[in-house]
Amino acid sequence: MATTASSVTAPPARRLERQDVRTLALSALGGALEFYDFIIFVFFVTVLGHLFFPPGIPDWVVQLQAFAIFAAGYIARPLGGIVLAHYGDKLGRKQMFMVSILLMAVSTLGMGLLPTYAQIGIAAPILLLTLRVLQGAAIGGEIPGAWVFVSEHVPSRRVGLACGILTCGLTAGILLGSLVATAINTAFTAETIQAWAWRVPFLLGGVFGLIGVYLRRWLSETPVFRAMKERKALAEELPVKAVIRDHGAAVILSMLLTWMLAASIVVVILMTPTLLQTIYGIPAPTALAANSVATLFLSIGCIVTGLLCDRFGAGKVLMGGSVLLGGVLYILYGTVGDMPGSLFPLYGLAGFLVGTIAAVPYVMVHAFPPAVAFSGVSFAYNVGYAIFGGLTPLMVTLALRIDPLAHAHYMLAICLMGLAIGTFLRAGRGAILHNQGRDHVEEASGLEPVPEAR
Repeated sequence: MATTASSVTAPPARRLERQDVRTLALSALGGALEFYDFIIFVFFVTVLGHLFFPPGIPDWVVQLQAFAIFAAGYIARPLGGIVLAHYGDKLGRKQMFMVSILLMAVSTLGMGLLPTYAQIGIAAPILLLTLRVLQGAAIGGEIPGAWVFVSEHVPSRRVGLACGILTCGLTAGILLGSLVATAINTAFTAETIQAWAWRVPFLLGGVFGLIGVYLRRWLSETPVFRAMKERKALAEELPVKAVIRDHGAAVILSMLLTWMLAASIVVVILMTPTLLQTIYGIPAPTALAANSVATLFLSIGCIVTGLLCDRFGAGKVLMGGSVLLGGVLYILYGTVGDMPGSLFPLYGLAGFLVGTIAAVPYVMVHAFPPAVAFSGVSFAYNVGYAIFGGLTPLMVTLALRIDPLAHAHYMLAICLMGLAIGTFLRAGRGAILHNQGRDHVEEASGLEPVPEAR
C-alpha cells in the first residue's frame, strides 16, 4: 500500500538549535536594515524633490516627479527578484542573499553621496532614478530569498516561526525608518536638512547595509540546497519557466495572498497616518505617534502569527486573523473621528492583527518544490506586489471621492478574501500545493516531514 510523508515512520522532530537561532537573528536583522534602506526614501521625498529637480517648477510637479522615482523602486522589484531568484535556484540561496543586501547598501550609500541638481544639473535626477531602480532590484530578491532561506534552515515544524521572525524584521525596518526620520526632523531645522542633514539617513542606511553584509558572512548555505546540489536535483531549465508552466495554482494562490499582504501594509500602515489627518482632523504628531505604536505591534503580531501557523496551520490562522482584522479596522475607521481617545488602543490592535500577513510566506514556501522555490516565491510575490501594491493607493484615493469610508470597505473586502483563502486551505484543497512543495524539501534533505499548510 502506498504511503505518504505523514504515514511513514519519521525520526524524532529536531528541536530549534543554537545555530538556527543565530541564522534567524542574523537574517531578520539584515532584513530590517535592508528594508530601512528601501523605505527611508519616502520619508524625505519632498526634500529630495526640491534638491534633485530644476528650481522654479510648481510644487505639485516636484512632488509628482519625486514620487515617480520612489515608485520606480517598486516597478524594478519583479525584474530584480526574478534575476536574483534564478541564480538563487541555480547557484545557492546564500550567495544571492549576500548580493541583495550588498546591492542595497551600495545604492543607498550612493544616494547619500549624490550631488544635487544645483551642482550637476539634469544628471542628478537620472542618477537618483538609477540608484532607486537598483534598490528595487535588491529588495525584490531580498524578501522572497529571505523567506526561502530561513524556511530551509530551521526544523520543518518551526517554518512558521522562522517566517514570522523574518517578517517581523522587515516590518521593524519601517519602524526604524520612521524613528530616524523623526529624529532628523526634530534635531535639525528645515534649512539645515535642506543643506546637508538629508544625507544622514541615507549614509546611515549604507553603513547599516554594509554591517548586514558582514553579518551574513557567518550564515551557511541551506541544507536543502546542499542536498539538491549533491543529488544533482537542481532545476535543469529556466526556473521561472518551470514555475509558470507547472505551478500555476501555487502562483495564483500566492499572488492573492500577496494582495492581502500589500493592501494591509499600504492602507493600514502607510496610508492611515495621512488619512487620520485629512479625514479625521487628527494632528500630525499624534497620527505619526499612533502609527509607530501600530508598527511596533505589527512586528510582534508577525511572530505570534508564525507560532500559531506552526501550531494550528495557516488555514485557521488566516480565517481567524482576517475576521478579527476586518472587524477592528471597521471600528477604528468608523469611530476614531468621534472618539479620538480610542486611536492608540484600536490602531495598536489593528497593527497587531495586520501581523496575520506572516501566514503569507508560510503558505508560499510550502507551495513550490525546492528546485524552483526561490523563483516561485519571488515571481508570485514581486509581480503581485507590483500590481496590487501599486494599484491599492490609487484605488483607495479615487474611491474616497465618492465614499468617505472607502479605505474601511476596501480592507473589509481584502479580509473577506483572506477568510476565503483560509477556508480553502482549511478544507484540505491546499494539500495539492503542500504535496508538490514541502514534501519534496523533506525528500531532498532527509529532514522530518512538515505539517500540512492547512
